[in-house]
Amino acid sequence: MQTHNLGYPRIGSNRELKKANEQFWQGKITQQQLSHVGKEIRKQNWLLQQEAGIDLIPSNDFSFYDQVLDMSLTVGAIPDRYQDILLDKDRSDLDLYFAMARGYQEGGIDVPAMEMTKWFDTNYHYIVPEFRKQQSFKLLSNKILHEFIEARQQGIITKPVIIGPVSYLLLGKEKEQGFHRLELLDKLLPVYFELLAALDEQNAPWVQFDEPFLVMGLDQQARSAFEKAYAAIRQKFPRLKFILGTYFEALQENLSLAVSLCPCVLHVDISRAPQQLEAVLAAVRSRPEISLSLGIVDGRNIWKNDLERSLGFIQTAIGQLGMERVWLAPSCSLLHSPCDLDPEPVTASLTATIKSWMAFARQKIRELATLKQLVTEDTPEEAAKALQENVLLFTARRQSELLHHPSVQARVKEVRESFLHRKSGYPLRKKLQKDSLRLPLFPTTTIGSFPQTKEVRAARARWKSGELSDPAYDLFIREQIRTAVKWQEEINMDVLVHGEFERNDMVEFFGEQLEGFAFTSNGWVQSYGSRCVKPPVIYGDVQRKKAMTVEYTAYAQSLTSHWVKGMLTGPVTILQWSFVRDDQPRKDTCLQIALAIRDEVRDLEKAGIRVIQIDEPAIREGLPLRKDKWNEYLKWAVDAFKISSSDVADTTQIHTHMCYSEFNDILQAIADMDADVITIETSRSQMELLHAFHDFKYPNDIGPGVYDIHSPRVPSKEEMVQLLEKAEEVIPADNLWVNPDCGLKTRGWAETRTALIAMTEAAAEMRERKLVREK
Repeated sequence: MQTHNLGYPRIGSNRELKKANEQFWQGKITQQQLSHVGKEIRKQNWLLQQEAGIDLIPSNDFSFYDQVLDMSLTVGAIPDRYQDILLDKDRSDLDLYFAMARGYQEGGIDVPAMEMTKWFDTNYHYIVPEFRKQQSFKLLSNKILHEFIEARQQGIITKPVIIGPVSYLLLGKEKEQGFHRLELLDKLLPVYFELLAALDEQNAPWVQFDEPFLVMGLDQQARSAFEKAYAAIRQKFPRLKFILGTYFEALQENLSLAVSLCPCVLHVDISRAPQQLEAVLAAVRSRPEISLSLGIVDGRNIWKNDLERSLGFIQTAIGQLGMERVWLAPSCSLLHSPCDLDPEPVTASLTATIKSWMAFARQKIRELATLKQLVTEDTPEEAAKALQENVLLFTARRQSELLHHPSVQARVKEVRESFLHRKSGYPLRKKLQKDSLRLPLFPTTTIGSFPQTKEVRAARARWKSGELSDPAYDLFIREQIRTAVKWQEEINMDVLVHGEFERNDMVEFFGEQLEGFAFTSNGWVQSYGSRCVKPPVIYGDVQRKKAMTVEYTAYAQSLTSHWVKGMLTGPVTILQWSFVRDDQPRKDTCLQIALAIRDEVRDLEKAGIRVIQIDEPAIREGLPLRKDKWNEYLKWAVDAFKISSSDVADTTQIHTHMCYSEFNDILQAIADMDADVITIETSRSQMELLHAFHDFKYPNDIGPGVYDIHSPRVPSKEEMVQLLEKAEEVIPADNLWVNPDCGLKTRGWAETRTALIAMTEAAAEMRERKLVREK
């Protein structure tokens, strides 16, 4: 039996990579210094896995920004607009790499970033490969080989982790019509051959091909691509030992396909899809050349492994395949887990009891080693003790009074169909809101947050530490709000926001004020690039203790005659972006959150707030990977939003925001949410997403983002006007709002001011053009 890991968090236990990246982008450190930080993180990760007793440790799981972008650079899939950077000898490969991720605006070069979207149903974002019909590939980066050699120099023989050729193509997007990206497979495979030959020359004993699309519904073209790719790899490298990595779902009808690809080891996700074990064992049992890797430790949550339950799965597999053909691993890469629980302090929020239920990446690695010890003939005393303690812990957790509140469960039972509906349909609400809000054509707004400057973060830190008193902190926040409101008035913004200066994270802020949530001090995970989030931990029943946002929103409204938006995070997004309790269905937890948000919406309206935004950027992310599960999920997800948003007057305008999603599959569900206004990310796709809303005949108002806030690049007014003209071609002007792609929390004030002034001027120009046409 072997233990192995599919990938380890790359941000560093103290977010060293985030800090170094941002210092490099600001010109405060050199490329060599940034590279040194990366090297130290890789070294620490390899050594701690080795010390924990992991038999086969991954390399190439590290990335300065994103593993899919790494692969695009490796195979030379560089969009044409970056050729000036690629050919400029004064700019490095890292300059090119970050330009693709973040855009580039320097030295006469002005190019936007590549598109970004969610990695399957996680909150991780990847950079979408761009493909053209005449796409060519070449081995442009030796990162995979170099990191294998680097690990060997540390005395550790690793297995390079490589995105498989078929999944890599499927992760991408055709940038012109008339072909399918899988048609590029013949051009791509020679680059993989060159890479594998280089690894073979360095005596790499194993390679891990990640092919997560094997858990998706595949058409015949995709199935044929898998067969073709791996037949070619096997023919070219008959002695290659490779692990085929699948995760996030069951293989189902693709099981026979996966086995036919002749991996030495087939990895399956037993944590997320335990129901597949029987079928997988039956398929592998007759193929003695294939071993089975059980993804037995949850790589996407923070709860301790139920060792007794896991041992049941392992013993079943050993009974059918034998000890030597069973491998143990996390369910997926531990990229989605925080680094290390051990340094986490016990706090009023994260009590010793709740902490005892949890495990981060480092602890999950130890759990793997313990599970292996428990199935050997001579179980060490330490492992036997760990099992006994684990059994007692799970028994105590199930019985804990921390989990259940009778009042919450009673309220859930009182939910009725009437909770799901506004008083009137959208056409009447549209007319009433137009008469009462009196907004201009192409109304402008932002998504909610303004830059969280060093001063804002420092004040919050001083307040949390007790160095700054409550009254002093309150005065500071009110001054930030007053300044922001005044500035928005000056640039002629139509619907204002208070700026969210009192908030840390859009989910954490609400979780801190809801019962049933706990918070870590360093439980960071990567969302994209240098953006890290610290998800709350939902451990028990959820309810609102008191109003969460009313005071500062009402204060902002008191400063202006403009409308100020109330800003809330929706129940599905709070659920998706938290580590969620695993002792009840997710939909039950989501309903509890929805009722808490419903109370907040009602209180905002009572305070005179007539525009309320309930953000749901994660609703598409939560969509199950398998279509046969979509309807069930969308039913309870949409219901949760409607429960939170429906208890208001027709004249109160409900907004929602979604970003970086493929909406085509869920447009009916979005329409069913019945928000008066939806704001979406469209700038990176050049308004392409709007065509889906047009074809669907989406009835309500839409705010397509006119500039990309995830990039430091500031577009001109003219560029925004061009995007709005594209939008007006498919959406009636009377239904169009003007806004950025997303919140501005991570941006600086200088670029924010420039961009928003250009945005309001672009809206003004569109109004003038509309008036001229009507005359």
